[in-house]
Amino acid sequence: MKPVALLLRPLTFSSPSSSSSRYLPLKPRIHSKNPRNRINCSPIRSHPVNTKSKDDLKSDYKLGAFDLLLLTLFRNKMVQEVGWDSDKAGYDGLIEVANHLMMKGRTNSETEEAAIRILRSLFPPLLLELFQMLIAPIGGGKLAAIMVARVTAISCQWLMGRCTVNSVDLPDGSSWRSGVLVERCKYLEESKCLGICINTCKLPTQTFIKDYMGVPLTMEPNFSDYSCQFKFGVLPPMPSEDKTLMEPCLEICPNATRRREVRKSDNIIQCPKV
Repeated sequence: MKPVALLLRPLTFSSPSSSSSRYLPLKPRIHSKNPRNRINCSPIRSHPVNTKSKDDLKSDYKLGAFDLLLLTLFRNKMVQEVGWDSDKAGYDGLIEVANHLMMKGRTNSETEEAAIRILRSLFPPLLLELFQMLIAPIGGGKLAAIMVARVTAISCQWLMGRCTVNSVDLPDGSSWRSGVLVERCKYLEESKCLGICINTCKLPTQTFIKDYMGVPLTMEPNFSDYSCQFKFGVLPPMPSEDKTLMEPCLEICPNATRRREVRKSDNIIQCPKV
């Protein structure tokens, strides 16, 4: 019974012997040196650090049969315009052909005109004319802008990666569901070139959609996270006011890296291809 009595004894605390020791911190007493009687306190776990590289963040869109058909069609049209094809298959070969398209043009204007011809060749005869004449004027252009946005989001993911339709604000204060947000543009990321983005995609696409489909378009690529915002129904800014045309070379651009090594400087000048 003695052990039980000891357990039932009330706990008592001794008061400090003097008032001066009242505010001194009390040292805990170690009742046992037996490790089995000790309490191990586990530290709070920290959140894992995000160590993903840019390669891990690349567009993970998987191509289907329809996507492969569109890729083949687009590449064939580009090869016809350039007069050269790559030995590489699939998307890698397409990027090499796009590089040759840039090199073939003596000026940026020639490259843009060649890209517009490629876009026109993708559509059957009279389809663009009928769309511009019959669909584009409806509702002040709203119907056409919404239609083109949805078709772009559905049919162009093989080229740019995952896309979603979103709302855009128009200059008159209204809002249309005529935007397309490209989460991370595969074409920009794989080409690694701001000039290819501007001269074979942004500028010719804006011109083509406006002149041959009757729908104004502004494209706003983000060269930091490789996203891109399409704004159908919104006129693009003048070249002198377009901030994307004044951007420096991409960090991943191999040509920019070589120029920095030659110049022995980290200063990145404006892309010479823009």
